[in-house]
Amino acid sequence: MGTTTTKNDTEKTEAVTDDTAADPKPAAASEEQATAPEDRAPDTGAEETGQEEPHAADAPAEQAAPARRSIAAGAGAVAGAALGLASLTGTWAGTILAERQTVLGQIKLQTGKTQDQIAAVYTTPWHTTALVNGIFALLALVATGVVLARRPQAAWTRAVAWGGFALAVIGLIIAGGMYLDLFAAAPKVGAGSS
Repeated sequence: MGTTTTKNDTEKTEAVTDDTAADPKPAAASEEQATAPEDRAPDTGAEETGQEEPHAADAPAEQAAPARRSIAAGAGAVAGAALGLASLTGTWAGTILAERQTVLGQIKLQTGKTQDQIAAVYTTPWHTTALVNGIFALLALVATGVVLARRPQAAWTRAVAWGGFALAVIGLIIAGGMYLDLFAAAPKVGAGSS
């Protein structure tokens, strides 16, 4: 009986030893899988100090500043081009002010308080339109000049700004010519007219 027990104990010990010796890799592999590098979070050192990396927080602010500048430059270029075009074609404000001057001239004619009837009805409204168009041309020059002075810019922004600048210069020349009666002299009543 003692022999049988010894044999059974020996067989159990050998079986346990054989199981352990036959399969050492799976146990080691399971330990490596538990601590695999891809499963672990990268060690940045931020967790140890409890702080985030400074460049991660500053990155959106640094990227937003050039974007804001680019948007402002584009808006300025488009606004300058629109003002330059308005100085050439005329504006609602110029039309209203010219009509107002016409009405004032007609009132003066009816009350007999004016010496120069043509100036009251024609020349003053003409000059008012030229003055308003000239103001729009100057605003366009300022807007496009500010855009062109800043660098660097997108190619389309510079192209639109230069277009607006050219329109503003032409509009300013035309407005000056209208105001000074260079393109067409003011009508005059002949000497024989009563």
